[in-house]
Amino acid sequence: MALKATILKARIDVSDLDRNHYTDHQLTLAQHPSETNERLMVRLLAYVLNAPADNDRGTLEFGKDMWDPDEACLWQKDLTGLVVHWIEVGQPDEKRLQRLCSRSECVTVYAYGSSTDAWWTDISGKLTRLQNLKIWQIPAEQSEQLATLTKRSMDLHITIQDGALWVGNDEESVEITLRQLHGEA
Repeated sequence: MALKATILKARIDVSDLDRNHYTDHQLTLAQHPSETNERLMVRLLAYVLNAPADNDRGTLEFGKDMWDPDEACLWQKDLTGLVVHWIEVGQPDEKRLQRLCSRSECVTVYAYGSSTDAWWTDISGKLTRLQNLKIWQIPAEQSEQLATLTKRSMDLHITIQDGALWVGNDEESVEITLRQLHGEA
């Protein structure tokens, strides 16, 4: 019998001081049976960092990337259904990134985990032509701490200021400092 996804609910209060954007999100997340809490929380963070302040270019949606490799982790489609922004979480290979950059106006990757430095050393020289690609690194110890905030029902507060993020609930907080590896700021 196939394992089913675990459904999690998240209420997120976002104060983005960098973009002067304040909002609440009510999200339902499907956690694939093989998806770690760390990856799930990085997906959630990617959503918050990329949610558009207005919907003139469509809405940001979670894809079925772990069920279907032809779908994104997150994507924003315009009103005609074309992918405007494709978001990956993890360490995709260079052929996948080249293919995604040819299909979308913008591709963003949030790399995390202890093997990110080795992955980046191996792949960085092969991506110089990809002008519509941004790659961000979340330090391994910070993404591991972020995973400890995972619950079936989450009430999170996220503050973004000067490029740093503070993610917390009523009991604990984690500071995330993203490091840009590729692309324009």
